[in-house]
Amino acid sequence: MINKRLLIKNLLAHNDENSFYDKKRKVDISYKEGKAKFLKHICALSNSNPKNNSYIVIGVKDEDNKIIGTDFFDDSKIQNLINAYLDNPPIVQYENIPFPHLPDDKVVGLVTIRPIDQITSLRKNIWKYYGGSVFFRDGSMSMPKVFDIEIKDVNSKIVSAIENHAQNNIELTLNGVFDFLNKRKDFEPQYKVFKEYFVLCWSGDKKQVKEEVFFSRVDIELINEQVRLFYSALDEVSITFDNHSFTIVEYVRLGLQNSFKYYQLEETTISFDNHANYTINANLIFEPPQFNRKVLHHIYNTNNTILEKLEKGLVLGNHEIIDLENLAASYLICYLNGFEDALPKLEFAKPYIKKYSDTLYKSYKETIRILRKVRYS
Repeated sequence: MINKRLLIKNLLAHNDENSFYDKKRKVDISYKEGKAKFLKHICALSNSNPKNNSYIVIGVKDEDNKIIGTDFFDDSKIQNLINAYLDNPPIVQYENIPFPHLPDDKVVGLVTIRPIDQITSLRKNIWKYYGGSVFFRDGSMSMPKVFDIEIKDVNSKIVSAIENHAQNNIELTLNGVFDFLNKRKDFEPQYKVFKEYFVLCWSGDKKQVKEEVFFSRVDIELINEQVRLFYSALDEVSITFDNHSFTIVEYVRLGLQNSFKYYQLEETTISFDNHANYTINANLIFEPPQFNRKVLHHIYNTNNTILEKLEKGLVLGNHEIIDLENLAASYLICYLNGFEDALPKLEFAKPYIKKYSDTLYKSYKETIRILRKVRYS
């Protein structure tokens, strides 16, 4: 089993970006240009590595390989995006890898692209790239190319050696468990061994509502691979497990005009078998809350007025400041209730919310995360 933290270190130590791995400071697929560039890199790495895995490491400075981290990205539906836009899509996995020196809310993103030994191309137009385009790696660049010869296998031995040097061992596993228990000691950290092989650690701020137990500030890590499976500073989750599986049900708090409820968003089950394998299945179980359309029209227009003032740099009134705190979430509710124009408004609001305050921007990112899960499902 590969220790992903060690794998990232080995990739970064292997000279610079090349035809089997790429590194990025950040990736943002919440807008069209970001999606297009991400798909281009996936396509290029897949085509340039028909016999071996290829990788993208996210949260690294290009100049000096310094690990600065990126936001936790828990979109289990990323394969849906790949399948929608690429012909002969590769199998793509996005994992969040914690590093001890990073803040709690930061990880390194690791994208693994598994070979299919077929030419991958864009299925349809996106941003400035045309449907039918084929990309390859040219050194550290992803470039469109015309191909008429068989792709040579030049990276298999190198990648195999890098992966072999990243194999997990007992020392790394024990260190990972103790690191987690020490870091999360304020939130009653726990661990469980599944099938005498896998070690799962989790922690959270426990809250009991009647007969149900919920956790916030939840952190869940698969120690064998040094992968963070779940992290949320805002939402509430329920956790259940037996000797074969570990299940997380994620809830989101949504509402209007100071009337909020918790809604089930997604159920994720990690299943362990007897052959040192595990699978993760995520099912969206979200039922969008429905509201009175007259109320929604009023809130939608109020949001538009606030956004216009932010754009012009005008001072907000006291009530508008309160409404601003819920602007992203209320735009989301409007969109889920059939207000299609609420989505571009939400995207347009991003730089103004980011500039306004860090707390507000964190709430905005949480809203975008919910939206991304709902749309790609």
